[in-house]
Amino acid sequence: MRLRVAVLFGGRSAEHEISCLSARSVIDAMDPGRYEVIPIGITKEGRWELLPEGPPAPPDGTDAPLPSVEPGAGTEVALDQEPGANALVLDDGSRTGIDVVFPVLHGPFGEDGTIQGFLEMAGVPYVGSGVLASAVGMDKAVQKTLFRAAGLPVVEHVVVHEREWRIDPDAVEARAEPLGYPRFAKPAALGSSVGVTKVHGPEELAAAMEEAFRYGRKALLERAVEGAREIECAVLGNDEPEASICGEIVPLGHEFYSYEAKYLAEGGAELLIPAPLEGATVEEVRRLAVAAFRAIDAAGMARVDFLLGADGRVFVNEVNTIPGFTRISMYPKLWEASGVPYPKLVDRLIELALERHAAEGKRAISR
Repeated sequence: MRLRVAVLFGGRSAEHEISCLSARSVIDAMDPGRYEVIPIGITKEGRWELLPEGPPAPPDGTDAPLPSVEPGAGTEVALDQEPGANALVLDDGSRTGIDVVFPVLHGPFGEDGTIQGFLEMAGVPYVGSGVLASAVGMDKAVQKTLFRAAGLPVVEHVVVHEREWRIDPDAVEARAEPLGYPRFAKPAALGSSVGVTKVHGPEELAAAMEEAFRYGRKALLERAVEGAREIECAVLGNDEPEASICGEIVPLGHEFYSYEAKYLAEGGAELLIPAPLEGATVEEVRRLAVAAFRAIDAAGMARVDFLLGADGRVFVNEVNTIPGFTRISMYPKLWEASGVPYPKLVDRLIELALERHAAEGKRAISR
C-alpha cells in the first residue's frame, strides 16, 4: 500500500514563499506508486488548507511575485490531536488518515520546534529533527553556545536583545567594539538571509539593528571574516549521520549571499559543486558538519554552513534543520553530487522519519 504523506508548507514566517517553492519540488519528486501526497498549505495567518493541486506554481521570470498560500484557496483542515489517531479532519467532519508528515516549513512556526512539538503531542511521525534540535537550529545565538561547548570554531559575535538596544545603544556598541568593522547584523531566529545587513561603519549600525529587530527581539552582531568563502555541507541520517561532499556559494554582484541574491536576482550567485578546496579542508568541513549536527541533537537532515577565511581557518556558521529544498537548492544538489538523486533523498528522509518514530515508540512502551 502507498504511504500517505502530508506535506506542510507556507506558514507564519517571513520565509513563507520559499517554503512553497521547496514543497513544490518535494511533491514533484515523490513516486506516485509509493506515496499518496496530501498537500497542506498554511496561510500567513496560520490556517491549514488542503490544496489538492499542491503549492502554487513557481513564477515565470524574476519580476513575478513568489507563490504563497492564499486564504480560502483550499478546504480547511485540522490535525486530529488524539495521540495515535494519525488523521486529518476536514471542515465537513470527514477524516483522512496519514502515515507521516513532511514539514517543508522554513523559519518560525515551522522550523523552530513549534510544529514538531504539535506533531509529537499528536503522536504523528514526521521528517527531520525533533523539538530540541529544531528550536536550537533556529536560534543562532543558542546554537553557537552549544558549538563552543562542543569545541567547534565559531566567529566572534555578541548577542543583542532589543530592550538593551532601546535603552542604551551606546553600551551595545561599546560591547561590540572588539568585532570591528565591517560586521554583520542579523536576526537570531530566521533563515534565508532575511533581515541580514553588512554593516561597514558606525553610521550604518542603527539602521541594521532596526532591520534585524523587525523579525524578532534578539539579534546577533558578528565579525566579518576577512576574505570569507561560503562553504556548505549536507548531513543525512539519525544515529549515524553522513556528510555529503562540500559546495561553495559565490555571490555575483552582491557583497554576500543575501535574500535578494538567493531568490530575487537572476544569476545572483554561482554554486560550485564540488567546492574547489584542498583535500584536508574538505575532510575538516565534513567532520565539523557531522559534529555540529550531533551537537544540537539533529535528526534526518540538516545543512551546515561554514565560513572559510583567507587564512584557511574554518568556522561553523550555522545549522539549518529544514534547508531549502528546491531542485536548485544546495542541500539536494550536494546529495545528488554525492550519489543520492533527489527522489531517493526524499525516500530516505521518509524512511528515517518512520525509523525514528518507531524507535521512540518502543521506548515509550518499555516505560
